[in-house]
Amino acid sequence: MNVSVQQAIASLPVPEGWRWQVVVRPKRRTLGIDIAEDGDVLFAVPADADPGAVADVVRARLPRLAAEVRRRQDRVAAEPVKEFVGGTSFSYLGRRNRLKLVPPGPDRKVRLHRGWLELPRPQTADEGARRIADWYMQCGSRWLAARALPWMQRVGVSPRTVAVRDLGRRWGACEPSGTIVVHWAVIQLPPALVDLVLVHELCHARVPGHGASFRRTVRLALPDIDERERWFAVEAPSLWRGIVR
Repeated sequence: MNVSVQQAIASLPVPEGWRWQVVVRPKRRTLGIDIAEDGDVLFAVPADADPGAVADVVRARLPRLAAEVRRRQDRVAAEPVKEFVGGTSFSYLGRRNRLKLVPPGPDRKVRLHRGWLELPRPQTADEGARRIADWYMQCGSRWLAARALPWMQRVGVSPRTVAVRDLGRRWGACEPSGTIVVHWAVIQLPPALVDLVLVHELCHARVPGHGASFRRTVRLALPDIDERERWFAVEAPSLWRGIVR
């Protein structure tokens, strides 16, 4: 961590409630500012960054940064919360299924059965959330592995593996190991929107960053990407990420 830059930013009128950090990226030539989905702010600086110059740039951008951080924090605060009572709705690939609590037992597991999502009655809501998230990951990984094959051919990549996991605030990831990962919450969406996240990450296996070249690569695979992104922006706020009461 660059302590001088850290102190320079700390001296600014940074709004209360901000969670931020400074990291040194030797390959960078200029300041980079990244706002995570939950509103955390990352300042990436070159190894030889001038603290005063960095502070001047951050000071000039504070109003816009503050507005975006507040927007993302408000969105997280409004995240859907599930209650583990019979009839609660859980979506899988765009189809809604009602929750049915069944007696626990050694052979009982979470499953879809005749339109119901059966869950062996958990001792706590947190346990229930973990078991359903695990179910999304297991079923989603099997579904996505088969779903990815034609998209891999279209994009022209052969990732090491395709998996569904918990990615925190990210919807997808193309890991350095070559693994493509989709957040389990995305599996709640219709297949066309799962494809959007999947193709986005497959294209990252060819083109890093989000520049013009990356955008062209995605558009070749998904000519209707604009329509899908608008649809995703509408649906994403309603995705359940495991918060329970």
